[in-house]
Amino acid sequence: MPTGFAGATSPASWPRLPGAARPERLEEAVESLPGVGPSLSKKLAKLGLRTLRDVLEHRPHRYEAAVPERKIADLLAEEEAAIAGEVRGVTLRRPRRNLAIVQARVADDSDEITAVWFNQAWLAEKLQPGTRVRLRGQLKRNGFQVRSYDLNGVAATADFAPVYPASEEVTPKRLRGLAARVLPLARDEPDPLPAELKAREALPLRADALVALHRPRSLDEGEAARRRLAFDELLVLQVGLARARAGREAERARPLGDAGELIARYRKLLPFELTEDQEQAIAEIDGDLVREAPMQRLLQGDVGSGKTVVALNALLRAVEAGFRGALMAPTETLAEQHFLTIEPLCAELGVPVALLTRSVKSEIADAGIVVGTHALIQEGVELGELGVAVVDEQHRFGVEQRRALVEGRAPHVLHMTATPIPRTLALTLYGDLAVTEIAKPPASRKPIVTSWVTAERSSEAYKRLCRHLDAGRQAYVVCPLIEESETSQARAAEAEAERLRRAELRDYRVGLLHGRLRPGERRELMARFKAGELDVLVATTVIEVGVDVPNATIMIAQEADRFGLAQLHQLRGRVGRGAEQSYCLLISRAREELTDNAQARLQALVDTTDGFELAERDLELRGEGQLFGTRQSGLSDLRFVHWRADRPLLERARAAAEELVTYEGPLTDEVARVFGERELAA
Repeated sequence: MPTGFAGATSPASWPRLPGAARPERLEEAVESLPGVGPSLSKKLAKLGLRTLRDVLEHRPHRYEAAVPERKIADLLAEEEAAIAGEVRGVTLRRPRRNLAIVQARVADDSDEITAVWFNQAWLAEKLQPGTRVRLRGQLKRNGFQVRSYDLNGVAATADFAPVYPASEEVTPKRLRGLAARVLPLARDEPDPLPAELKAREALPLRADALVALHRPRSLDEGEAARRRLAFDELLVLQVGLARARAGREAERARPLGDAGELIARYRKLLPFELTEDQEQAIAEIDGDLVREAPMQRLLQGDVGSGKTVVALNALLRAVEAGFRGALMAPTETLAEQHFLTIEPLCAELGVPVALLTRSVKSEIADAGIVVGTHALIQEGVELGELGVAVVDEQHRFGVEQRRALVEGRAPHVLHMTATPIPRTLALTLYGDLAVTEIAKPPASRKPIVTSWVTAERSSEAYKRLCRHLDAGRQAYVVCPLIEESETSQARAAEAEAERLRRAELRDYRVGLLHGRLRPGERRELMARFKAGELDVLVATTVIEVGVDVPNATIMIAQEADRFGLAQLHQLRGRVGRGAEQSYCLLISRAREELTDNAQARLQALVDTTDGFELAERDLELRGEGQLFGTRQSGLSDLRFVHWRADRPLLERARAAAEELVTYEGPLTDEVARVFGERELAA
């Protein structure tokens, strides 16, 4: 029987049409590119670039604007300019560990100048005498500091050349070369949007947008390309969130009624007046708790703004109505701190509280409130009639973990985060949640004074810390996240604690806290620090959240340039917990060794203590998506959105999404792919 187009039966497979997209090629690893070996691929992975698609979708964060071409003799101090000339000689110096300085004498027909590159030692071999170069940079005291360069006619300093988010290990120039090699594969990128929607919104083809993103003829063309790609991201996100909302419409929770005598006694017990923001948050949550629809609310507030007080109010509402409350935290340290905070209050109210973690197995049968880690959702743990569930630092839990907490029941759920994000962003990414903010800290809290010094002045920082210790205060010294391995972090912290005991802090009592300690050791150490038996706590980022010692008034963050902005703000929040003025000292490598991004992060911490303002700054510095994912740094798979500029685009995507809730097609596959990977509330 004949088969094929004119036959009675179809063949087992149809031949691929000439020019058809081959999306599978974009899933190949970056190592498939010539010149990308295992070492470079590991460095690219730190930037989130693992596949060819990742490189193709790595958005330039700016384009080189036009600069004047100058003769060397006509250069002006600090002005960004381009020069062209010939290399006369080159030297490579390594004045200290982790610093390499390449200096090349470059001459044109007017004069000669020394061009300077930092930490690009491999360039010394390429800058041989006689090499023609075009350099773009600024005239500084120590020579012409180079930002981008062309060697032997290879263009990298041209106008509208893309400048990509990079690292010290992978330069923007190298990323530009990789992107150029991947760009011919843009036609293999599927275009998931329905044709009718593209026509209505007057959107270019996705492949055309990708080409224009990397090779724009003007700044306007590059921006138009970004907006098309941002619309795709926002639409996929909004369709997924709209489907999540639709899926919960049938669920029913137990209405908790109005607040009663237990809540009145709780309010009287508090040793302070609630702030206006806290009162507003409680009112919004209470409005949810009296309904049958399960509460799904995000409570976000800055470090020390008093979210726990609000959350405990919701948990006690469940107890008062005859149900149980549960508070789930991502780490044992944070769960223990929550337990130590709320248990004394609850004891006075006659409400039993139990702690349940991997290492602490309290009896929970009679507990009105259970505090714990993900141990709460392990098999064999029976939470019974769960009225309210609070998920703290909820972005650190996977979708499945959050779902397991409420599985088989429909409690009211309050998600909390101390990593503030701009409201537009919150409403977008948590579009299936109501959003409540506690923006202002209690009036008794003084803003933390933050200073930034480089390593050569670190002795001054420790002298300042010692003055606080001599006045009866306590301090933290935070060690950097040098490697992903917790064991490596612990060893680094141990070595630093020993060094400090012998040197700057030899006259003081120094404790060490890191993630490799046994839970019992950690609890004992924290109890001793809180009781004033230790003067200084040397710690890794395990103290990022949950540690509350009001007498600790100063923190030193070593190699602070290695931390992310949000993480530094969280760490800084461990001081300033009492009424005394507190200080945070950021110690970094020499400024010339830092990237522009690292310098901007540290300066932002000095300029403000407002977590919401810092969140806006973080958006600008490291991309718009991954402010709150399980990764604490790195780029996001929301690569194209500018949250502040794209509000109109968001509204268009949200409106279009409502029409596409039941749509079936390529867009559906994209929604499934993204929501399978993204850490969104479930």
